[in-house]
Amino acid sequence: MTASAEKFTCQTLLSVQPLTPSLFSLRTTRDQGFRFRAGQFARLGVTKADGSTVWRAYSMVSSPHDEFLEFLSIVVPGGEFTSELSRLEVGDTLMVDRQAFGYLTLDRFVDGRDLWLLATGTGVAPFISILQDFDVWEKFERIVLVYSVREPKELAYQELIAGLSERDYLAEYAHKLTYVPVVTREVIPGALSGRITTLIENGELESVVGFELTPEHSRVMLCGNPQMIDDTRKLLKERNLQLSLTRRPGQVAVENYW
Repeated sequence: MTASAEKFTCQTLLSVQPLTPSLFSLRTTRDQGFRFRAGQFARLGVTKADGSTVWRAYSMVSSPHDEFLEFLSIVVPGGEFTSELSRLEVGDTLMVDRQAFGYLTLDRFVDGRDLWLLATGTGVAPFISILQDFDVWEKFERIVLVYSVREPKELAYQELIAGLSERDYLAEYAHKLTYVPVVTREVIPGALSGRITTLIENGELESVVGFELTPEHSRVMLCGNPQMIDDTRKLLKERNLQLSLTRRPGQVAVENYW
């Protein structure tokens, strides 16, 4: 085995699920030695027609305890990586880096009562993994998932989110979760309308959830559009919620996902 080959494993594609013309999920086998914490990402590699390899980072949607790996992706028109990825079929090979990366994990917070998971688009991926990890349900008294998309058809994993309460290991904890879908380009029943930052500024998000974002009790994870992350971080900073760093534990953890 060459030095470069030792850095990744070749996994078999188990399923490809189109969600919209530009959004799909894919599931692969998982190497027994691959370990990750809920919220982390892996580098995936595809081989192009010319024999070269392209690598991109994708958060795991699957739980750390699943025997497979699952990822959520958009198709970028003309994109070097996603164009190749979207053409893969069941049985094809996908390269997966042996090491997981990222700090959008529960250990970013040393305390806290309420966990807020704020996502746009495919940025929901790490939060789906976190919500399937038992540790989050034990650590926090209340959990809020805010999932913002442009159109309702882009809301992925709705059945999984709704089915969390039916899982045996979560039965007594399911009441902790409040799910808030947000659709920015349409007004539909059961979803808020508007940007996440607007919903925070005008108080609508906290009104729907039933409690406030405060430095004392709230711990916030942000994942998605870099502009949303920047704007939301500024709003949270105005409320004295600070980015959590190794040398200075805080109330906010972020991951750009674009």
